[in-house]
Amino acid sequence: MISAVIFAGHLYFVTYIFTKKWQDESLSTAFTNLALIIILFAVGWSITSSITKLFFDEKGLGIQFDAATISLTLLTIIEYFFYKFYYKEDTTEVEKEK
Repeated sequence: MISAVIFAGHLYFVTYIFTKKWQDESLSTAFTNLALIIILFAVGWSITSSITKLFFDEKGLGIQFDAATISLTLLTIIEYFFYKFYYKEDTTEVEKEK
């Protein structure tokens, strides 16, 4: 269940960024950002899975919070800070226009 919430959050984020970039800039920029997010998610999940396997076994911390969910949670935390930094310029430009 936790994994489903994390995937839904990523799907919402991808949709939001895609439509925002498409409206503000261009369709090619939207697809470029979409590809960036998908690649970072795939590579990041592989890296965090490797790190998680060093510290936890497959069972993780329980039925709902297994090793895959731990790695997805770690990835989401890392992505939050990265995307907050990466897309920071978008929020400041909008605030300057007001």
